[in-house]
Formats: sequence, structure tokens, C-alpha cells
Amino acid sequence: MKKTKFYSSRILKKIKRRKLFDYSYEQPGSIPGTLNISQDAIFPNIVLIDYDSTQTNLIPNLAPEACREHLYTDSVSWFDVGGLGNEDFWQRVGTVFGLHPLILEDIVNVPQRPKIEDYPDQLIIITKMVLPNLEGEGFCLEQVSLVVGHKYLLTVQEETERDCFEPIRQRIKFKKGNIRTKGTDYLAYALWDAIIDGFFPLLEIYSEKIEELENEVLFNPSNSTLAKIYQTRRELLALRRAVWSQRNALNVLIRDKSTLISEETIIHLRDCYDHAVQIIDIIETYRELASGLTDIYLSAVSNKMNEVMKLLTVVSSIFIPLTFVAGIYGMNFNPEASPWNMPELNWYWGYPFFWVMMGGIATGMMYFFSRKGWFSNITTPHRKS
Repeated sequence: MKKTKFYSSRILKKIKRRKLFDYSYEQPGSIPGTLNISQDAIFPNIVLIDYDSTQTNLIPNLAPEACREHLYTDSVSWFDVGGLGNEDFWQRVGTVFGLHPLILEDIVNVPQRPKIEDYPDQLIIITKMVLPNLEGEGFCLEQVSLVVGHKYLLTVQEETERDCFEPIRQRIKFKKGNIRTKGTDYLAYALWDAIIDGFFPLLEIYSEKIEELENEVLFNPSNSTLAKIYQTRRELLALRRAVWSQRNALNVLIRDKSTLISEETIIHLRDCYDHAVQIIDIIETYRELASGLTDIYLSAVSNKMNEVMKLLTVVSSIFIPLTFVAGIYGMNFNPEASPWNMPELNWYWGYPFFWVMMGGIATGMMYFFSRKGWFSNITTPHRKS
């Protein structure tokens, strides 16, 4: 059976470059609901944020069995799980929350395609969260699973050290907005909206990156330029796949609705859907720009080579007649044998006359080429300041 790769902040430090198009699959004939736990996956940790309109409680390091007493209270219980290790832990979580084995499989066997699964008492949301790469360049995609119940929300992340949910935690803690007066469906929307909006800062980075590539392609193209363009196109394609699937999932939830999602939250989800469409439009624009950079690069390299060849041709054209004259006077026919044998060898000013003639020929040809406009078409390569 194929083992699914898991990625945490610790693992990313050891990996030079994360694959952009990883996916999870089971060996044909496997038992449905089989959990593939990687040995590198960190041990899960449950953090409970229990809140209502009047108070907020934070309980870290909660055991799976201790979650049962918070499932059906009048307050909203947000169980945030970070880490995917330990199969026994997830079996206990599945028992406490009443998760279907296929739900556990989608949560643990990452990465999965973003999607929506509507069960009688639970709504399953699989999404992709983008995070900066710890190596300094690029990004990594982390799966986030949301299980929406009547009075609780279970979120599962691959990591525990970083996410894009901190603004939501601050809103709950300091009672900003109306999130503490809403139910679990609004909390799920707020988290999903934070995931979608997390793509915008990354797209600003790619906007600057494409602009730098344009300057490099126009003024200083090199062999590494084409590799940078290709890598940028691959990364944009990975972003497009992640956001496109989430847009489809949002569309399914808005269109088909769910008993766990109120009509008011549906309206907010429409705004989230609009953000996803906007991100896709930006990504498509950047992909077209990156694709166009390949053609510009090839044209710039070809134009640069044409200019070099044109300069070499002009220089060669100037020296061809000079070589012809030098070749004639290098034959050394004896002038004493015949008056027609190079009489210039006996002239008093013969040698200076030879150089004046050579300079006159070169100057005349350069003047002729200049009048034709051949020199004005030869440009020197620009250097990026």
C-alpha cells in the first residue's frame, strides 16, 4: 500500500522543495476507510475554544474522550486539531465525534481534493490553505478539514505551529464583530474565508516576481531566466488547482445548501465565492503573462544574437577589402624583372601611401554603411540598474 506523504514545518526544513502536485490514493482493493499514517507526521494536539456571547474558554491539550462533554452544550465549541500522527488517536476521535470511516480517511490521508460532503448530522469541508515556504521562496499547500456539527466545529490541520486562523481567534477572544453571537456555520465560514483570502498576499508576491522576470527577460536574459519562468508557471498552476476546486466546493454548498448552514451564512459564503473567482482571474492573468514571457525570452535571445551577427558582419565587411589590398602587396613580385611588377615598392612614400589608402577604404565603407542606416540598427545590450 502506498504511504501518503505528510508535511509539517519540521519536515519542510529538511526538504529542499515540496512537490506541488502531490495527491493521495489507495492501492486497488484496499479496505475503505484505511488510514495511512506517515512516520514523520507529528502527534495530534486538540485545542478547544468554547465561547458564547458572554464568555470565552481556551482549553489546550484536550484528550479525545474529554471532547464529548463539549459537543452538545449551548455554546459554540471549536476543536482545533494540529497534526496527523497516531492512528489510535484518530480512531478515538472518530468514535467521540461519530465520524464515518470515509470521513476519517479523507481527513488523515492527505492531500485530498477540496470538496464538500453532506452527512445527516455533519458537513465535511476539505480545503487547501497556502503557507509561505520555510526555505524562503515559493509556498506549500496544507490541507485543512472542517467538520461542522450543530454545536461544534472540528478543524484538522497538518501542522500545529502556523496557520491563517489567528485573526479569527483574536476576533473571538476580544469579541470583535458578531462572530460570538453566531453559530458554528458562521465560524466555519469565517475560517474558510480566511483560507481563501490567504491567497491574496501570495499573489502580490507573484506580481512582483513576474515584473522582475519581465525586466530580466528584456534587459538581461540568461539561461537561468527560462528556468525561473517555467517554475513560476508550475507554481501558478498549483495555485489554480487549489483555488479552482474550492470555488467548485463553495458553489455546491451555495447551490445545494445544507441543514447545518443558515440562509444568512449562505449570503456570506457568496462573498467568499466571489473572492475565489477573483483569485482565479488573477492567477489566470499571471499565467498568461508568464506564458508570454517565454516567447519574449526567445525573441530577446534571437534579437540579441542577430545584433551580434550584424556587428560581426559589418566588421568583416570592412576588413575584407583591406585584406584584399594587403594580400596583393604581400605577393612580393620583383619590380626589377618588369616595370609592371609592383612599382609602388620603389616609391619614396609607398608605405605611407599604403596606410592612407587602407584608412580611406575603411572610412569610406563606414560612411557608406552609416548612410544606409546599418549602424543605427545595432544596439548594445542594456544592463539592469
